[in-house]
Amino acid sequence: MKITKLTLYRVPPRWMLLKIETDEGIVGWGEPVIEGRARTVETAVQEFAPLLIGQDPARINDLWQLMYRGSFYRGGAILMSAIAGIDQALWDIKGKALGVPVYQLLGGLVRDRMKTYSWVGGDRPADVINDIRRLRAGGFDTFKMNGTEEFGMIDSAAAVDAAVGRIAEIRAAFGNEIEFGIDFHGRVAAPMAKVLLRALEPYRPLFVEEPVLAEQAEHYPRLAEHTAIPLAAGERMYSRFEFKRVFEQGGIAIVQPDLSHAGGISECVKIAAMAEAYDVALAPHCPLGPVALAACLAVDFVSHNAVLQEQSMGIHYNKGGELLDYVSNKQDFLIEGGYIKPLPKPGLGVEIDEARVIEASRNAPDWRNPLWRHADGSVAEW
Repeated sequence: MKITKLTLYRVPPRWMLLKIETDEGIVGWGEPVIEGRARTVETAVQEFAPLLIGQDPARINDLWQLMYRGSFYRGGAILMSAIAGIDQALWDIKGKALGVPVYQLLGGLVRDRMKTYSWVGGDRPADVINDIRRLRAGGFDTFKMNGTEEFGMIDSAAAVDAAVGRIAEIRAAFGNEIEFGIDFHGRVAAPMAKVLLRALEPYRPLFVEEPVLAEQAEHYPRLAEHTAIPLAAGERMYSRFEFKRVFEQGGIAIVQPDLSHAGGISECVKIAAMAEAYDVALAPHCPLGPVALAACLAVDFVSHNAVLQEQSMGIHYNKGGELLDYVSNKQDFLIEGGYIKPLPKPGLGVEIDEARVIEASRNAPDWRNPLWRHADGSVAEW
């Protein structure tokens, strides 16, 4: 079998799908994208295409190394996201060619169902309680929300009280009936992270995500010593080599690689195994589309340390397109009681509605994240 063609489709709300065709008619789908930089990743995938056309898609390991090591400059958000989507599509082809789900090729199931969680509250966390009530009716009991709005490197007692007060209201409304993680989203700098973590501790969040930005990872062990709240990070780390340094220094309890950013299934299986060796839990980042979720689940179902799976159905980013809009086998993505079962079909287990994808791609928006500023006019972290 040989690879014959790569085709990319940018689709609403902010996703990009990759179709890899072969001379035997088997097609694989991947999801290479950086949110807000889809066109840049599209170019990177197109630049990889001449290396892939005519190659045997079954040689996933070799093709991954070819893309990663074949250039002097490597790594980073763009190149690793391009590799990730290609890698997903190659695994999809291999599973379909052999007639089995990808998780069977990776050694088989370690669990029968995977716990999922849902976003609530939006970019500026508001009306969180009503969002939780709505999703509770659908069976969810685990959530994630942004912890703050703009937050200064040194901020006021009022800003701290506003962030903590919101969490206090959630615990008061639901008690221990629900669990929730709090995403600092890189908005909180190290000086205020200690303050917020200490103030949030009585409300026992499931985790705090990105307590500081990944480029400030040296603070993770210091913050972990300061709090009993499990710290999570990883969505802005792109290879096992970046994760290696974080594992070695300690501090992170939950690691969150993104299957569309961190080199795909091939790389994230290795990151998950490294995390297990350090007694770190796995909760892949995935506010993306159906192929990204399917790839995450393939890794979740073969990783003993996988504890939670993010998914994007109904989240605030999804304007103009929803995950199941582009899927023909919608029933396989059913979430019951907050759990999803292994996708049963061969390959990644997602059947893409290609006609819908093509139609949606004709008017795909160029999504950009909001640009925020502090009260003094300086740029704020979104």
